[in-house]
Amino acid sequence: MYLKRHIEEKLREYGTFSKIVLVLGARQVGKSTLLKNVYPNFPSFTFDAYLDPFEVRQDPDLFLKQIESPIILDEVQYVPELLSAIKRYVDTKPQTGQFFLTGSQNFAVLKNLSETMAGRVSILTLHPMTLHERFEYPNQHWLPALLQSPATLPQVCKSVIPNVMLWQTLWQGGFPGLLSIPSKHMQGALQSYIDTYAERDIRLLENVHDLGDFKRFMSLLTAITAQEVNESQLGRDIGLSHTTARRWISLFNASYQWIEVPPYHGNTLKRLSKKRKGYIADTGIASLLLKLSSPETVGSSPHFGALFESYIIQQIMAVAASGSLMPNFYHWRTKSGAEVDLILEQDNRMIPIEIKARSYVGKNDARGLHAFREAYPKLNVDYGVIIYAGDRCYQVDEKTIALPYHALASKKEHIQ
Repeated sequence: MYLKRHIEEKLREYGTFSKIVLVLGARQVGKSTLLKNVYPNFPSFTFDAYLDPFEVRQDPDLFLKQIESPIILDEVQYVPELLSAIKRYVDTKPQTGQFFLTGSQNFAVLKNLSETMAGRVSILTLHPMTLHERFEYPNQHWLPALLQSPATLPQVCKSVIPNVMLWQTLWQGGFPGLLSIPSKHMQGALQSYIDTYAERDIRLLENVHDLGDFKRFMSLLTAITAQEVNESQLGRDIGLSHTTARRWISLFNASYQWIEVPPYHGNTLKRLSKKRKGYIADTGIASLLLKLSSPETVGSSPHFGALFESYIIQQIMAVAASGSLMPNFYHWRTKSGAEVDLILEQDNRMIPIEIKARSYVGKNDARGLHAFREAYPKLNVDYGVIIYAGDRCYQVDEKTIALPYHALASKKEHIQ
């Protein structure tokens, strides 16, 4: 059963003014399913890294002459020769919404697009499925209300998604095709995903000689999810150079398996940590790499808090990608240890967010939010928010609101 995605409305809008729309995201994140459900009558072709049944690589112009737009073309990073031909094709036709493309490796796709189709393509990013999409509340996520006016959240947040099992949610992750798999087969399906990702995507992006080293590096990176990234230390732990570690992290970024959030500097650069925080993009993959064999082991794991934070970051980015304006994302940490997990910057406002894997939060949990506000008295710092694992929206103090991670925004005027 197809489940609506946050990004659907934006996809439709892009198709009304762009000749080409490109949807990027990790393999099996639901890109082609999204396009085929939004545009069910459009024909589609899927390309392969090794096979070329339509001889597109040999003669891309001939291929385009045999088809009629609008059309869906999946995994175009495998046929970079086609992009120049598409440019020539759309330049002869004034219609919008001619081509809907997908890609799962942004290095390969965006490099070719920047060289061939500047000004002709609109780009969207699809993330793993969010909790609100899974439970069919894609239009009632709390993030748009937060960005519009954090002070209204206690009024907007009237309920939470029922029947959510947090440990199970983190353990399964958000790849749509895996969500219906029985629990006893989940780990096998995720392992197959990782094997295919390493053997196909990574080898196409870079000539990695030892995939065993790469998979060990992936596990090591997962173990530091929700922490600041030290490439030199990561490399030393499995005998890699700093340069190789940085390059492999870039590969994870390029294939949508890893998210990095830069530090906020402001005017106190010398007192702040300069390291980026990293997050595994799917907690199901993380659970497998951390050898967590069941939802219960997630709950008892020392990584539980980091997995919860990683999940919230991914959810926020997924919903933000569907909005009209993507906010800037930062983290903040001083040498003395004051920190804020996430800061959203939009419309000259800063919204500091703490993430706590607990069923209740109080005033002590807001210390980092207040420290950030005090460090930057001239900034327009909005209400602070603590996203937590409980079920109730409430005021923590006069400048801080507690918000359940599965809160529903109940007033339509706040979620458009």
